[in-house]
Amino acid sequence: MTRRLVLLIIGAAAVVLVPWSVYLADTLPDRYATGQWRATWVGFDLALAACLAISLRLGLRRRPAAVPVLSATAALLFCDAWFDISLDWASSDLAVSVVLALLVEVPFGILLLVWARRLISGGMRHTQLTMRHLRAREDPEFDRTMVALDRLGPADCRTIAAAVGVSEAQVGLQLREAEQLNLVDRRRDGRWLLPAHQNLRLPSLEAARDGEDRERLLRFLDAKYRSELELLAWAVEHHAEFGRWGHGERAVTHLSGPELAAFIREYQELSNRYCLLRSAPGPDTREVAIRWYAFPKPADQPALVSVPHTSGATPLSLSR
Repeated sequence: MTRRLVLLIIGAAAVVLVPWSVYLADTLPDRYATGQWRATWVGFDLALAACLAISLRLGLRRRPAAVPVLSATAALLFCDAWFDISLDWASSDLAVSVVLALLVEVPFGILLLVWARRLISGGMRHTQLTMRHLRAREDPEFDRTMVALDRLGPADCRTIAAAVGVSEAQVGLQLREAEQLNLVDRRRDGRWLLPAHQNLRLPSLEAARDGEDRERLLRFLDAKYRSELELLAWAVEHHAEFGRWGHGERAVTHLSGPELAAFIREYQELSNRYCLLRSAPGPDTREVAIRWYAFPKPADQPALVSVPHTSGATPLSLSR
């Protein structure tokens, strides 16, 4: 079933439900005696409990399937609040139903929707780099302080100062500036640390307002791209050593600007979700470099299916 057909069915259902609701409002009685009252509510609460348990299990594992289950659980909580209030409207239990709805069911449902949204977006901290970030990065002492903090983990100014070889006061100034730039965190015990995961968004050339800033940004981008090329060159040279840890994919397709932007968002969500699986190395894990690039394909670029080499190892599988 195509996406357009599904959207058409959803839209048609929304339109049809309006006159249907008017019809029900005009024909249904205010009171109605029904059977299986106990089974209805017990079954509803068991379904809600099952959804909560499944949401917990999938959410802890950051599985994509947690998103629809969390949304369904939130919908059940909202339905529970609605039916409790509406069915107790003329009874002495109305106050209890309203309090439960306002303090438990509705807030909990909203919390589950927020959690579902965080699972989609990854919950990753995002920092937009500015010219101030680049100016700080050009300071050799600032850079050495950040490298030392990355190596030492949570550490106080005295420990970092001893590792860098500068005064404790100077390290404190650099760390406070880094905190203002959203690059480091300070714990309650006074020790500093780098965020476990952070998405640093590169500035655009439009962010450089004067010639000096533009040159600084170009130097930063050139250094970053040089580092990427060196990493990829190393990977090509050592690819036969990677075993099951080495993979590659490629594709060529026709995309519009909005479609490419949507693809980038989905990739970022996937990358963020897996980056947040753990904050420290595990016993069966390895640090893996993951890269993704997109650019207009040259018209004269040949179509390659696999990486040619003579090492005898399995070639990286590349999709067209």
